Amino acid sequence: MTFLWPEMLFLLLLVPLLLGLYLWLLRRKKKAAVRYASLAMVREAMGPAQRMRRHIPPILFLLSLIVMLLAVARPAAVVTLPSMNETVILAIDVSGSMRANDVQPSRLAAAQAAARAFIEDQPQNTRIGVVSFAGTASLVQAPTRTKEDLLAAIDRFQLQRGTAVGSGILVSLKALIPEVDFDLQSDNPRPSKREGGGRSLDKQPQAQNQSAEFKPVAPGSYSSAVIILLTDGQTTTGPDPIESAKMAAERGVRVFTVGVGTVSGEILGEEGWSMRVRLDEDALKDIAKTTSAQYFYAGTATDLTNIYKSLNSRLVMEKKSTEITALFAAFAALLAVLSAMLSMLWFNRIL
Repeated sequence: MTFLWPEMLFLLLLVPLLLGLYLWLLRRKKKAAVRYASLAMVREAMGPAQRMRRHIPPILFLLSLIVMLLAVARPAAVVTLPSMNETVILAIDVSGSMRANDVQPSRLAAAQAAARAFIEDQPQNTRIGVVSFAGTASLVQAPTRTKEDLLAAIDRFQLQRGTAVGSGILVSLKALIPEVDFDLQSDNPRPSKREGGGRSLDKQPQAQNQSAEFKPVAPGSYSSAVIILLTDGQTTTGPDPIESAKMAAERGVRVFTVGVGTVSGEILGEEGWSMRVRLDEDALKDIAKTTSAQYFYAGTATDLTNIYKSLNSRLVMEKKSTEITALFAAFAALLAVLSAMLSMLWFNRIL
């Protein structure tokens, strides 16, 4: 446990003073009992249990005061709380391989159905964005809480050529962190000496360069947003998806991956050519591992919907440092009320 205002802990020095004052009052009453025989006789008539009971209300009140003084210092602790991530980006593959029907009625149709179910299950305070990617990637719906707009964006999907998984990750990342800069035309998406809206750091004074220099954070530490990537994982163009995942990891963003299709795949043909489209699980597992997230396999449309539901539950529980001043204040109030009630019940007075 830590304290946001540790300097206020000096107020605990009042506790020994109050304890000393209480002991002084007890000694004063004892002298008065010796001076007045009637009081001494009353004290002798009290049994040990009854004499001990008269100290319980003051002790409870003293404990209440200690807890209240600790509350003034604003205690904080790392606890697991239900906390919705503010933003979820759904990045969905719309490449030609997604028309394969090894997942009924097709990979894309199953992905759309699962995405709709996921959106419907989210509470109103969750912002959701939609990214589609094939040979390139685009933000088809900026993060919003309007479910009708999200569902309409998913219904507009059309199959396109190529599969650029890395582009899907980077466009999703930019939807969460607009200042991130990248190069979609290269295998290595990292811009040379550039960060933050495309500004060249070489043209800045040395002091400004140091302040604008990007500093990586721990993977998974960006707890207010996540990316859910749904694809068959077969990259054919665009930036390296692992390098793209590393850029997300350096900014603390988790990329949950969902593999749609079957490992054996299916043969697709069109205009005299044919090819087998398989699920590339290894690539998706590497992306999830790089960003401290998880990979899920979806072999059927039912599996896909269940995975989205499980993701919904995984996204709401977090360990975070949370101020617990209210708990301390409530406990202090409870002790104070209990002290007053016992004093009234036993001695017909408050302390």
